[in-house]
Amino acid sequence: MNPRRMAVEMWPTLVFGGGLGVLVACIGSAGDARVVDRLAPTLAANARAVVAPQPIASANPVINSADVAEAAEFLAEVAVPATPVADKQPTVVIAALTDPAQVLPETPSVSAAAAAAIDPLPQNIAPAGRIEIIGECLVAEACIDQFLWALYERTPKHDTIKEVEHYRVKVKNKKGKLVTVTRTSSRLVPNDFTWKDPKAAERAGMSMIDYVIGGMEKSFKLKLFYMLQAAENAGLEPGITSAFRDDYRQSIASGLKAASDRSYHGGSSRGGYGHGLAADIVSTKGATKPQRWVTTEALWKWVDTNGKDFGVGRPYLDRDPPHVGPIDGQEYVSKRGGAKAAGSDAKKRDKQAAQEKPAAKRPVAAKSSKGRAT
Repeated sequence: MNPRRMAVEMWPTLVFGGGLGVLVACIGSAGDARVVDRLAPTLAANARAVVAPQPIASANPVINSADVAEAAEFLAEVAVPATPVADKQPTVVIAALTDPAQVLPETPSVSAAAAAAIDPLPQNIAPAGRIEIIGECLVAEACIDQFLWALYERTPKHDTIKEVEHYRVKVKNKKGKLVTVTRTSSRLVPNDFTWKDPKAAERAGMSMIDYVIGGMEKSFKLKLFYMLQAAENAGLEPGITSAFRDDYRQSIASGLKAASDRSYHGGSSRGGYGHGLAADIVSTKGATKPQRWVTTEALWKWVDTNGKDFGVGRPYLDRDPPHVGPIDGQEYVSKRGGAKAAGSDAKKRDKQAAQEKPAAKRPVAAKSSKGRAT
């Protein structure tokens, strides 16, 4: 049998049907096993160009070992040299990371085509802990609620409250007798009020976001959103510890507070649900409580300086530092004044000035000097 003819007709058998081991042994000097992967199609093209296929004389030709060896040598001769490749293909490992920026970079040996197929990372990825609004959320109430809710969720619900203790002691009175009197002392103790809003929401039959955020008045909620978004962009990392409160939630509040139905957070006498005009804000920046206290004071000072640009202010200042509300609302005007209060104060000052203006003095006539010596 003609070995050249057999090589053309039987190369698939040599490559895929068990002749792969013989072939690799014969062409070991041409490269490693990856050359074999590209050998079959290349040989087919070259073989067609060199020798035209002839009709098969028999359906089951007899092939001996010498023919196989000679055919393998022929296949090695007509094989087109492949482009050399690296001995080991690089492996790109992508771990299950939460931050896309933490994906391991590719090694320089990765081909340009593979690099082009990978989508570039978006440029507007927020840093860890950063909350941003993307798209048309500036005008969508649902997105505003989600932003404020994210600030509420990330904020620890811890503070300190003043605890008053009464105790009885015996002292001597002015007469020297021992008498028993009651004295009081106060101290600041840590307070965890994480459970209070969930309890109030469950009592009202609402989800947490609908209760805490949805209970605020819409115009105030929009002002609060713009202000806290600006504070977030300034790197202050604001957080919300309390927003809407109904009468029950106000009744279980601790520390300085209004009557249960008169809270501007949403008491029934102020309009109830949907009419909350107050929120408590702190900073979440810092790993420890002392660090967060420093950043919280910086946030409050920032609100005092910039809050009026957004229509929000702190009506009580140091008496209730976290408490904020609209500067055109009744609470802020009554405590700090505003446009309405400024006008009324000017009228009062003018009226007082007119009342205190002294009347014109009349000239005093000279008295006659009766009995005066001349």
